[in-house]
Amino acid sequence: MPSPLTPPSGIRVGLAGFGPAGSFFHAPLIAATPGLRLSAVVTRDPGRAGRVRADHPGAEVVASAEDLWDACDLVVIATPNRTHVPLAAEALKAGLPVVVDKPLAGAADEARDLVRLARDRGLMLTVFQNRRWDGDFLTLRRLLPELGEVRRFESRFERWRPVPKGGWREAGGPEDVGGTLFDLGSHLVDQALTLFGPVAHVYAETDVRRAGIRNDDDAFVALTHRSGTRSHLWMSAVAGQPGPRLRVLGSRASYVKWGLDPQEERLRAGERPGPDDFGRGEGPRDGCGTERREGWGTERHEGWGTEPPERWGFLGVEGDVRPVSTEPGAYQRFYEGVVACLRDGAPPPVPAEEAVATIAVLEAARLSASLGQVVPAPAHGE
Repeated sequence: MPSPLTPPSGIRVGLAGFGPAGSFFHAPLIAATPGLRLSAVVTRDPGRAGRVRADHPGAEVVASAEDLWDACDLVVIATPNRTHVPLAAEALKAGLPVVVDKPLAGAADEARDLVRLARDRGLMLTVFQNRRWDGDFLTLRRLLPELGEVRRFESRFERWRPVPKGGWREAGGPEDVGGTLFDLGSHLVDQALTLFGPVAHVYAETDVRRAGIRNDDDAFVALTHRSGTRSHLWMSAVAGQPGPRLRVLGSRASYVKWGLDPQEERLRAGERPGPDDFGRGEGPRDGCGTERREGWGTERHEGWGTEPPERWGFLGVEGDVRPVSTEPGAYQRFYEGVVACLRDGAPPPVPAEEAVATIAVLEAARLSASLGQVVPAPAHGE
């Protein structure tokens, strides 16, 4: 007998926003996940509305988020960052569980208020930190015992985009929560905290390198974890030759990996995980402008998230290194985890409290960059 949140037709999902996050990431993954049904999408843009009807013909196009409250069982917030908190709060007050795209909020206090509201209402609140299911990150988790004591964790999301695209991420004000620190940094800090735990001190540098924009497009963050590990994190839109995606130095060995996980590229190309990619591996807790193609969002990619051997990373020490296969990336596990949470009472795939801790570190990084000095990290994200 299905629960109230799992009718025979599947959990009805209302998606607020059909920009890059909603159209390239959330909608295809929702549509591909057993137990979920994309039932309504919020967009006022005629072109995006046409794409919803073409790519997801079973979904209704609605004009405002309020139109979702009576039309779905789950709300996904993939709107501009400044709207994450108010829209998530409205959905929770309407009695609906919520997925919020990262970052959960622009300030840790706002994020804590959302967590309290969800807890008081007994509703799921989770954050789409999909990079926990990057293949390189899953591989590193597998290799940690072979590395010994990890002394330095170097992680990069670097791109070459010398010409600004415009829009709120680059040209918006502080209220828009734009810039690379809160965009790519949300992933990098989340991964560092997931691997090595709470932080004692934070140092950061942020810069605006391109003309015509207001928000940081080049940043560096150094974290000193209480465990003793140091995380060095780079995020940039102006890296003509990106550095290694991961360089992890341990007491017994090191792991070096180049190149980005292929899942984003495949989603932007209109592919999605196939049926055989669901229910694979460990549970969900373990963890841009592409040209459209005909049939976008409907092509199933068998062997989702796999990388060819020439893109594998290397494990070892100087004079004795070997390639190690990259774990298949698995963004589908996030929404599998959402289904398990709503249907079976499992923990959410990303606890919202962990997203609060990430935002608190990003706030400390922003303060450090403005002062030009090391600052203490908030204790337990407070």
